[in-house]
Amino acid sequence: MTDGRTALLVVHTGRRNATQHARTVAADLLKAGFTVRAIADEASDVDIPGVVPVRGADAAVGAEVVFALGGDGTVLRAAELARPAGAPLLGINLGKVGFLAQAEPDDLDNVVQRVVDRHYTVEERLTVDVTVVSDDRVVASSWALNEASVERGPRARLLEARVDVDGRRLSRYGCDGVICATPTGSTAYAFSAGGPVVWPGVEALVLVPVAAHALFSRALVVAPSSTITITVDPAGPDQLLSCDGRRAFPVPAGAVVTVGRGVMPVFVARLEERPFTDRLVAKFDLPVEGWRNNHHDLT
Repeated sequence: MTDGRTALLVVHTGRRNATQHARTVAADLLKAGFTVRAIADEASDVDIPGVVPVRGADAAVGAEVVFALGGDGTVLRAAELARPAGAPLLGINLGKVGFLAQAEPDDLDNVVQRVVDRHYTVEERLTVDVTVVSDDRVVASSWALNEASVERGPRARLLEARVDVDGRRLSRYGCDGVICATPTGSTAYAFSAGGPVVWPGVEALVLVPVAAHALFSRALVVAPSSTITITVDPAGPDQLLSCDGRRAFPVPAGAVVTVGRGVMPVFVARLEERPFTDRLVAKFDLPVEGWRNNHHDLT
């Protein structure tokens, strides 16, 4: 018996084999006595008797675990439901890299069994909260697990912005964008823009100018308690704020975007204590044996 335990499934039904994997997870959980929920628009694709369709922001309330079956985009979508409910997120990678996922599809039965047996740990992931203020009025607010980025708008050739850290002026950039990333997001957009990889256990925020026309355009790592403000040129066009690539908001000319540590974290379920170094090597296929065929053994 599972004492009324509940799980929510969030599925990328457009991805090949995702629905079949979701059926496997749902069937195993139902057999173990769980109440299994699925997002209403996806429940018919899961097509397992006993699965409860749910919708709305409260879909994960009361769930012990939120399963995300898909790529990193699906995990980020599931995080939007798991975060306010305080439910741990367990990603099953059906995408390419799947840095946010904790499990692979060839081990589904074992994954579910570990959840049933409560053989998993829960870790807290730092998030960022974001506000946009224009003419002394908050015109947008959101949050991000990976990153919040201020980017040039559709009519802008360049983003002209000044960046401050903790109320002190840092630099002015003419660039394609400014990324404010968490350690979790350091391997995502920030990494592709030249930012550093930050181990998830490190509490910090990463600031990365994108394609900046400036002598000083290095990525910076700042304290997790720091506040980053990005002031958009008042003489320029409107720009854009993107949170995790999922939520976008217009940034009026002259507006100030403030990014700081999120009040509410995201909880992630971990099935094994696999060092982050090993995950990094596996996901990026790093050449730990060297780049040349003839190499010296350094062990």
